[in-house]
Amino acid sequence: MIEELRITDLGVISRAELELAPGLTVVTGETGAGKTMLLTGLDLLLGGRADAALVRSGAERAVVEGRFVPPPGSPAVARAEEAGGELDDDALLLARSVAAQGRSRAFLGGRSVPQGVLAEVGASLVTVHGQTDQLRLRSGAQQRAALDAFAGPEHEARVAAHRQAHARHREAEAELDRWRAGARARVLEVERLTEALAAIEALEPRAGEDVELREEADRLGNVEELRAAVQAARSALESRDDAADGGEDGGGALAAVEGARRQLEHAQEFDAVLAGWAERLGEVAYLLGDLTGEVGAYLAGLDADPDRLDEVHARRAALTSLARTYGVAWDGPGADASADPAPGSESPSAGGTGESDGGQAPSAAPEPGTVDAVLRWAGHARARLTALTSPDEGEPALERRARELLAARAELTDAVTAARRDAARRLADAVDGELSGLAMGGAHLSVELVAADDVGPAGAEDVTFLLSAHEGAPVRALAQSASGGELSRVMLAIEVALAQRRSDDAAPTFVFDEVDAGVGGRAAVEVGRRLAELARTAQVVVVTHLAQVAAFADRHVVVAKQTTGGGTTTGVTIVTGTEREEELARMLSGDPASSQARRHAAELLERDGVGR
Repeated sequence: MIEELRITDLGVISRAELELAPGLTVVTGETGAGKTMLLTGLDLLLGGRADAALVRSGAERAVVEGRFVPPPGSPAVARAEEAGGELDDDALLLARSVAAQGRSRAFLGGRSVPQGVLAEVGASLVTVHGQTDQLRLRSGAQQRAALDAFAGPEHEARVAAHRQAHARHREAEAELDRWRAGARARVLEVERLTEALAAIEALEPRAGEDVELREEADRLGNVEELRAAVQAARSALESRDDAADGGEDGGGALAAVEGARRQLEHAQEFDAVLAGWAERLGEVAYLLGDLTGEVGAYLAGLDADPDRLDEVHARRAALTSLARTYGVAWDGPGADASADPAPGSESPSAGGTGESDGGQAPSAAPEPGTVDAVLRWAGHARARLTALTSPDEGEPALERRARELLAARAELTDAVTAARRDAARRLADAVDGELSGLAMGGAHLSVELVAADDVGPAGAEDVTFLLSAHEGAPVRALAQSASGGELSRVMLAIEVALAQRRSDDAAPTFVFDEVDAGVGGRAAVEVGRRLAELARTAQVVVVTHLAQVAAFADRHVVVAKQTTGGGTTTGVTIVTGTEREEELARMLSGDPASSQARRHAAELLERDGVGR
């Protein structure tokens, strides 16, 4: 509910503070006194359009502040927190400033926010009914929304689910249309991928094969250099360098190490340290012996092989050509150069079989222009080719998905329609009962469901409110049959009916501007009574010119002009007792001092059910 409004330099209002309470609050005053400015200020707080012309003459800016207490679970709180705002003792502070020269600013929960955020929050805090809102009641979309609200939260959740199901089905149909429209392009893509994979599979490349072939080519192309280096190393291991010159063969490095070990073993009984050294030299001798054997085996197998070298060069050339063409990042649908093939697609292994890696973490992308990059590209290409040609993928899968989504939507559509039919009957009965008490006896509201040309997001039917304004009157669309006063009463009757379906925890604030337009006499009394009824479950604020309505208020606010030496301003006062009688008398006769009007005002206040 609204706890407090503060307005500064807005129109004719220099400064006004208005404390509101639960129940029914009426706002009255002479025509032109500034009642409209209160609603204008509230509209600004709720995200309405700002106009520099609203700023009071001579002021730099107009400021409107409001303190709102949202009901438990209100989406307004979540939206405010999302925007960075905070609650102040369970209350939400809204503010709006309008500069005489420049732009307006909006604040929510102590944070500056866009105007649109205030509008989102305000929509869940306050429902405003003015003349433009009466026009909206003539809209079929608004009538359908009113029927859905009357049907209850469970039905509204079902309608929301229907909107989502409709959107999913539309997207599936669009995807199927796109697939069919691209048929020729996919044929060409299948041909291109098939040819590419055939070229790759013809060579049967292995992961890392280009690196292995490069190393083999280096070895075969430099046999003499390798033989000389390995022979020299072998000589150093097996004999001293001077042995080749006719000197005494000392056994080389291996013999020297072995000799040192034996010398240490002879003396180790005198010092344990030598035993450790001897053991370590034994390990060195073993390693040297093993290495000497490997060097010898390598040297024995190191022969020039021109034929094999030619084969290596030819294979490398073929793989290089393949890598230049396909060793690039995948550029097909769902391309991601840094990712492995999508789950369920084939991933090339070291053997080139295209088997999965068993769920291991994706490896880094290979360097472009390599055999590994070719294999990676081939994995993506195989997955794409499967999607294009598999009977379980492509068009059959898209058609199946579209049918399934259509069936799911149809089930929700039937449920929405059935709930609306039931709610339409109950809403018509409830509104008829209210209209009878609003001096529209014999009036009848019909809620008609008309099948739409096609199922839309909101369902399969359009909703139309039909009204027979009195006994024997033709049944016509509400937009054609109701006068301004009748439409006001129909709107009020609908709001009362909706209030009876609403829980206390979800009670919002209703603001009515001239809801009693075109109403008088007994009908005016019943309008006041229905507003008081609505105020039992919601905060209701009404701008009225009828004393019969104002008499039902729990709180009576008077807006009046005040002329001082500095000019004319508007004041806002809460009236009680004799002051309230005077205001009601003014509303009845135009003369607050009229004794007859005062007696009539007192009679109004003495009636059962009116405010005190």
